[in-house]
Amino acid sequence: MRILHTSDWHLGRSFHREDLLGHQAAFVDHLLEVVATEAVDLVVVSGDVYDRALPHVDAVALADETFARLASSRAQVVVSSGNHDSAQRLGFGSRLMDAAGVFVRTDAASVGTPVVLSDRHGDVAVHALPYLDPSALLEPWGLPARSHEAALSEAMARVRADLATRPGTRSVVLAHAFVAGATPSQSERDISVGGVSRVATSLFGGIDYTALGHLHGRHVLADGLRYSGSPLAYSFSEADHVKGSWIVDLDASGLGSTQWIDAPVPRRLARLSGTLKALLTDDSLSAHEDDWVQVTLTDARRPARAMEQLRRRFPHTLVLQFPGAAAGGLVPHRPAPGTSDHAIALDFVRHVRGSRATKAESALLRQAIDACCHDPEQDTAVRPSTDTARIGGPA
Repeated sequence: MRILHTSDWHLGRSFHREDLLGHQAAFVDHLLEVVATEAVDLVVVSGDVYDRALPHVDAVALADETFARLASSRAQVVVSSGNHDSAQRLGFGSRLMDAAGVFVRTDAASVGTPVVLSDRHGDVAVHALPYLDPSALLEPWGLPARSHEAALSEAMARVRADLATRPGTRSVVLAHAFVAGATPSQSERDISVGGVSRVATSLFGGIDYTALGHLHGRHVLADGLRYSGSPLAYSFSEADHVKGSWIVDLDASGLGSTQWIDAPVPRRLARLSGTLKALLTDDSLSAHEDDWVQVTLTDARRPARAMEQLRRRFPHTLVLQFPGAAAGGLVPHRPAPGTSDHAIALDFVRHVRGSRATKAESALLRQAIDACCHDPEQDTAVRPSTDTARIGGPA
């Protein structure tokens, strides 16, 4: 049986306000092409089909089109829900989709009941574990602790109990979790409970292949324990990631071989650092002029209209940052009692820019502060009493 392992599509997600739905649709075209050219028998999607519990209608339409195209392909499909998905919404119509060969598993009650498929070597039991919220399962499952380790331990106990009734059956598990030994990026949502989110690799021991989801970078934790990562980069921390999917071959005895299939890169990511002048004049940076760019400016003083100038050369610059503010904090000290708002604003400008505001800037700041403080509808003839003027007094 040939399996294509993918996960974390996050349909509907944007990248620093750039719409990615067209790029996600291009990945779906690539996915269908791989299914056909590589003779894939089974596609497994290990959670986070959508980016949010209430996905945009365009994202739902793309998911519907994707599953319909997969149902018409040579492959069968098993999908589990992730922490970004709404289990109820993603799982709607799952019993109807089963008949089309698209098996969507989102309910914790289904844990331990596999999708059983067959090839010329016999049966393959596919256990699709939805994202398991320890808080929600603490009482129903009688967990010993409110942790991901406890929830997944119970889930895998149910999986092994089922496999014990199927001697000789090869096993595949889909799990959406943070497994120890892998490195997160900046685009995954934190799933920690009580400060703990990682689970041990030993939980998946004895399974022929475990298709992991949640982390957006590909990882090989063991031959049969892998993350495919997301098909697109969703943060600049993923600029060096190689995106794609795993093709996994099961032979008569279990895991046979694996190979990596690169996904198309619609637009590369680049993280550039230096002075504004260097970034605008360095010929070696011409390769990044069509990339999505994150810039860290190292100028001693913050240049005027820096983003405007950068976008003349790098039109897809999305993030502009300065190391000084991040390292030193935005507020240098607590202002003294009685310090005016205008003085605080001037001190802030001096701190983050390294130079004082000009006279024109100072006047503009004063105008802005006065506009915020002045209430043109206030009746100056009526003065509030001491009680009603006191903070926390009656309205």
